[in-house]
Amino acid sequence: MKARPVTVDALAAGIAARVLRDTATRVAVDGAPTAAPEILAEQVADAVTDAGGHAVHIPAGGFLRAASLRLERGRTNPDAYYEDWLDLRAITREVLTPAAAGGSGKVLPSLWDPVKDRATRAPYLDLPAGAVVVVSGTMLLGAGLDFDLTVHLTQTAAALARRTPDPWQWTLPAFQRYDEEAMPQEYADVVVRADDPRHPALVL
Repeated sequence: MKARPVTVDALAAGIAARVLRDTATRVAVDGAPTAAPEILAEQVADAVTDAGGHAVHIPAGGFLRAASLRLERGRTNPDAYYEDWLDLRAITREVLTPAAAGGSGKVLPSLWDPVKDRATRAPYLDLPAGAVVVVSGTMLLGAGLDFDLTVHLTQTAAALARRTPDPWQWTLPAFQRYDEEAMPQEYADVVVRADDPRHPALVL
C-alpha cells in the first residue's frame, strides 16, 4: 500500500476541493477514535467554507442509541459496539436525507446525549441549498448510510492497540471485525494512513 505523507491542513484542503468539485453534500470521515476523525472532519468543513461553500460538521457520536439498547448485551461487548451503538436510522432521517441534493436542508446536529442518556433537544439547522454536512465517526462505512464521498482513516492493528486507552481495549475485536467485514480500505473514496493522526499519509 503506497502512501504519500501530507500535512493535516493540506489533506483537509484536498478533500474539500474534491467535495466542491464533485458537488458532494454528504461526506463521511470514518475512523477509530484514536485516528481523530472529528478533527479532520472539522478542518474539512472549515476548508469548504473558506473555499466559498457552506459546510457543517456533525459528529455521529451525537446519534448513539439509548443505553438500554446499545448496552443490552453488556457494557463491554465488542459485537454490540459494532452492531448496536449507532442509530443508523436516525442519522439517515435527521442528517443524510435532508442534506441530499433536493432535500429539505433541515438537519439535526445531535439527537442523543450518551452521558446523560437522554435527548439533547438540539435545534434543527436550516442549511442553504448545496450545503455540505461532514459526518465524523467510527464504523460508518458498509452500514447502508448514503454518503456522496467517504474518507477512511486507517490504522495498523498495532497502532490502534497502542493508542486505545485501557478502558476501551475491549473494543479492539470490533475494529478487527469491521476491517474484515466492511473492508473500509476498499470501500472508501479516500483512504488515509493515520497511525499518528498528526502525520497522515494519503494512500495512492
